[in-house]
Amino acid sequence: MRIPAWTEDELVLAGALVVKNGWRELRTGDPEVQELSELLRSLPIHSPEALALPSFRSPDSVSRKTTDFMTNHPRYEGKATRCGKPTLLMIEAFTQREAEMLQAAAAIEEGIASGELHLLPRQPDEVDETGATAIEGRLLVRRALARERDPKLRSLKIKQVRSRGRKLQCEVCAFDFSHTYGDLGDGYIEVHHVTPLHVSGTRETKLDDLACLCANCHRMCHRSRPGESWRTPADLREWMRKSREATAH
Repeated sequence: MRIPAWTEDELVLAGALVVKNGWRELRTGDPEVQELSELLRSLPIHSPEALALPSFRSPDSVSRKTTDFMTNHPRYEGKATRCGKPTLLMIEAFTQREAEMLQAAAAIEEGIASGELHLLPRQPDEVDETGATAIEGRLLVRRALARERDPKLRSLKIKQVRSRGRKLQCEVCAFDFSHTYGDLGDGYIEVHHVTPLHVSGTRETKLDDLACLCANCHRMCHRSRPGESWRTPADLREWMRKSREATAH
């Protein structure tokens, strides 16, 4: 069996280690490399067969990955090591949004330490049609989707909207399920976290953290694109506005 390619979650953690070290590589014997090796081997995303491989995410392999991050950084003046596109995208993400990516790494570490991420079942939409997950990591996307699909949370959000005298419609495109589908669509809407979970952390979800969306807008908020980690309803509205303007011209 070949050693599995590095996932987004693993690259987020490795990238954070390099950034905290001033974009310098870390050697095999470094205690932080040893700790990261152990953490990567504890992530609930690999098969038992992969974990049984002696070299799987070993300190040597972790050290080599930190070298990839260092030598492929735009400011590095030496020869770059060969690495895949996912690593290059992660380097770009850390270069452009360092604080956000460090938060994502901290959220993954917190979720692993608490045991929360080990308990979450795989979600159907955590990997998009291209096979790539959001840049913040598969496990954070899994946690977000699992929370948004909590029927109790969704029911409470719908009750809140109605108690405030508002229409139950998409907050991005204003689609109204009951208007289009009649009784069949009455009371139906999906919910989406307004704040990325790597920012909000593992705190209890509040109803005001959620937005009501139609299925299409919800999918577009979660759809992965290189270098993007999250799309809020406000982001999507702005995206649609720019798209309409471009089409009009």
